[in-house]
Amino acid sequence: MNQTTVKKRVVGVDISFEDTTFAIVDVRGNILAKDSFPTQNYTDINTFVNTLAERIVGLVELNGGYETVRSVGISAHSANFLTGSIVNAANMPWKGVVPLAAMLRDQLGLAVAVANNSHVVALGEQAFGSAHGLRDFIAITIGSGLGSCIFSDGEVNLGFDGYAGEIGHTCVVLNGRQCGCGNRGCLEAYTAAKGILQTAREMMEESDEASLMRSIENLSPKKIYECCEQGDEMAIEVFRRTGEILGLGLANYASLVNPEAIIFTGGIARAGHWLLDPTKKSFEEHVFHNIQGKVKFLISELGESERNVLGASVLAWKVKEYSLFK
Repeated sequence: MNQTTVKKRVVGVDISFEDTTFAIVDVRGNILAKDSFPTQNYTDINTFVNTLAERIVGLVELNGGYETVRSVGISAHSANFLTGSIVNAANMPWKGVVPLAAMLRDQLGLAVAVANNSHVVALGEQAFGSAHGLRDFIAITIGSGLGSCIFSDGEVNLGFDGYAGEIGHTCVVLNGRQCGCGNRGCLEAYTAAKGILQTAREMMEESDEASLMRSIENLSPKKIYECCEQGDEMAIEVFRRTGEILGLGLANYASLVNPEAIIFTGGIARAGHWLLDPTKKSFEEHVFHNIQGKVKFLISELGESERNVLGASVLAWKVKEYSLFK
């Protein structure tokens, strides 16, 4: 009688602009081993995939063996779960369409699933974070870009061909700022990192008001937050303006999908009440009146790297098992 061995581990991978982190995760969401390497060191996609495959194999062999791993899940910017590809990523080293799932599957001989970072963040939040137990929610990721994922009746809503949730590229200002996507007036151009810095620069140019921001050589959203903590009125106004337009965009979003909660993740969300108080105020002013006061604003309590590899591990369990070694 043949006995089937049930594999109880997967590999979760998070490909960010700076680093690629990969971890072995068990069925309970325990991270058993983790490692990383710089993404930007690999401008050739084939070299990157070869390195990722080698590093995954090395980590797995040192921690239980290759035969214990079922599949691999990957979080990547501009990735499409339905095709398994990274598609026209504006800020990654590789351009055009990159069939990452197929490329890594051929290297590893295991099933590989790929999805965009907002999709993976939402999976991680539902399984292990602030969205645990929720069936209808929006996960918002605010950092170098602005992305989202919609959970409807307990399932991810990907849309017709995998691009649902691109809230960052909805227009909030007619003929407004140029966005990296090529359009003008996108929400991302006002609320992601570059947009916040542009608001700060515009405010400093428009006024002679004193501000701690003026003496900071390499200004960043984190440093603007630190200025807010020291009572800097102009820095506080930067986040107030950002929150005002973010709240408007989210009110339009929520009026369409009627979520129970909006969960904020990503580096910009660490601005805390300086950003979220004006966001909530603007949201309640603009959202459809029948759902005013009913949508919870929650901040992720998971660490970014931890959440992303955990979310990628959830993705790995969802892909149909495949192995060259069966």
